[in-house]
Amino acid sequence: MALKEWTKLPSRWIEQKRLRELRWANGTGADNLAGLMTLLVLVHHADDQGRTVITYDALTHSTGLSRAKVAAGLNVVEGMGLISRDERRSGYVLRDYDPVANWAKVPARLLYSDGRIVAFDDFKLRSPAELHALKLYFLFASRRDRLTNFANISFNKITEYSGVEQHSIKRAISILLHNGLLYVERQRSYARVGGVANAYRLVGLETRNHSGTQPADFEAEIVSATNSAASDFTDVTL
Repeated sequence: MALKEWTKLPSRWIEQKRLRELRWANGTGADNLAGLMTLLVLVHHADDQGRTVITYDALTHSTGLSRAKVAAGLNVVEGMGLISRDERRSGYVLRDYDPVANWAKVPARLLYSDGRIVAFDDFKLRSPAELHALKLYFLFASRRDRLTNFANISFNKITEYSGVEQHSIKRAISILLHNGLLYVERQRSYARVGGVANAYRLVGLETRNHSGTQPADFEAEIVSATNSAASDFTDVTL
C-alpha cells in the first residue's frame, strides 16, 4: 500500500497526559521508545478505520528495530490500550480511533526512504533523550494549530503533558532537529516586551504552510539543526 502524505493519529491519550507513563526507568526505557517508534509506523499504515495489516518484517525494516524490540514495543502500546491485535494475521487496530474527532495529523510519506523511516537510523535505544524526543514529537503533533501548522506550547506545558523535565527539553528538541523530524521557529511573543517564543513544525506536513507563507505580521526566525546546540530555546509562550 502506498503511503499517504499524512495520516491520523488518535490523540485523546496524549491530551490526557499519558505520555508521562513512558519513562526511562527500571529497564523499560528502550521498550517504551520502541513502542512509540512502532506505533508511529502502525499509524502511517492505518486505513480509514484505524486498521493496519503489516508484517513483523515490515515493522523491523521501517523502524530499524530487531524483531525482539518490535515485539516489546507492541506489548507496551497494547498494554497502554493504544492498539489491539486483529484476528487476522499481522493485523492491528488503533484504539479510540475516530476519523472525525480527537486525532492529529502526522506526516507519513516524506519520512520514508526505501520503506524505512530515515530519522530512526540514528536511534540506538540507549539514551533517555531519544525517548524524550519522540514523546515531544507526539505532543507537538497533538498541539499543532491547524491554521498556522505550528505547535505553540511552553516548556512548562511540555513538562506537564509529556513528563520530560525542562532541563531535558533542549536535548530532545535537538535530536528531532538533527534527525529531520522538526523545524523550530522563533516568533514574537506578547507575554513580555521583546520576548520570543518557539513554534514547532513537523517536517513533511503541509510543506507549503510555514512562516514564509503566513501573513506579513507573522514574524519568525528559523532555528536550524546546526545552531540548535548553541540555542537556549528560550520559550515564554503561555
